[in-house]
Amino acid sequence: MSRSISISIFHQLTQTNKRRNAVFLSVYFISPCDQRKKGRMATRYWVVSLPVPNSASTLWNKLQEQISKHSFDTPLYRFNIPNLRVGTLDSLLSLSDDLVKSNSFVEGVSHKIRRQIEDLERVSGVLSSSLTVDGVPVDSYLTRFVWDEAKYPTMSSLKETVDGIHGQVAKIEDDLKVRVSEYNNIRSQLNTINRKQTGSLAVRDLSNLVKPEDIITSENLTTLLAIVPKYSQKDWLSSYETLTNYVVPRSSKKLYEDNEYALYTVTLFSRVADNFRTSAREKGFQIRDFEYSPESHESRKQELDKLIEDQESLRASLLQWCYTSYGEVFSSWMHFCAVRVFTESILRYGLPPSFLGCVLAPSVKAEKKVRSILEGLSDSTNSGYWKTEDEGVGMAGLVAGDADAHPYVSFTINLV
Repeated sequence: MSRSISISIFHQLTQTNKRRNAVFLSVYFISPCDQRKKGRMATRYWVVSLPVPNSASTLWNKLQEQISKHSFDTPLYRFNIPNLRVGTLDSLLSLSDDLVKSNSFVEGVSHKIRRQIEDLERVSGVLSSSLTVDGVPVDSYLTRFVWDEAKYPTMSSLKETVDGIHGQVAKIEDDLKVRVSEYNNIRSQLNTINRKQTGSLAVRDLSNLVKPEDIITSENLTTLLAIVPKYSQKDWLSSYETLTNYVVPRSSKKLYEDNEYALYTVTLFSRVADNFRTSAREKGFQIRDFEYSPESHESRKQELDKLIEDQESLRASLLQWCYTSYGEVFSSWMHFCAVRVFTESILRYGLPPSFLGCVLAPSVKAEKKVRSILEGLSDSTNSGYWKTEDEGVGMAGLVAGDADAHPYVSFTINLV
């Protein structure tokens, strides 16, 4: 659509609505508490705005009546939006182009933190707790949304508000990456140690399997540790004394066995140790390098204990940070949604602002009926123009919204 046509339509809508007054109330139709008692808390909401032909309260009463009559189990709430600073048509058009992309970013960070919380709670074995914003459950925060004037002054331009929200959420995302990286690094170190402690005998740490009395070390004698395939133990026992000269007879003792290998000791003269290694390798036996040291064993144990302690500390710290940060991001997201409703409503319905902001949570089966109710309550002069995109570009070209065209502003919020 050309700029001249856009401005023309915008002015037409402005003239049509110039006597309307914006009314934004914060009441609700079905309380979130009642929903929780019924055990069917919604996780997907529609945020919509309807053009007000005469009175917002009259339109609200009609909407309540229609929902109650035709879709009684659909929760319905008023969405509280203040009178924001409108700016110019050009600024609104430019902002509208960025709103969908920015919304995807903020929503993505919200879900990323939520998933991190779920992972941490699962690993910690703690019961999942309700996510909150300043102590208020997130669904209640959405359905009883109140603009934070101290944090987002309404006198600021819409672009300043959106940029501020984007910057704050981007900073939280960067902090999340750093914290998660630090936590995952500790987990990786522990996993490496655990693999060495519990993996195959061919690669695992042997220090917790070998006792001091298992090792003979003297001026002439040494004890080697042999990794023998589980099903080759008879071969080992019948042949180890002949793999080289100067092997102490009947000196081999099995210390441990896993699903693949068995761990044996063998004592022999130190001077033939290299020859024994070569001969053993040729027969499929692995000689592990090992030097028993009580000091190094204790040092490794202390290192492991320290890593476990650090992991638990980081996990608890990260989980608490995620709880707090999720609330901050969700609050920012809801303020962003309010800006989006306001901006798209102005572009659709004109000035002064005169629209009814609502939040609904219809079931999948009720969606078609609720859409029909909302369309029926939309301004008829706009309804035919917005009903489909087949008849032309229409005003849909001005506003970035849902993929399906509706004669009212509508987009979806998924809490999970």
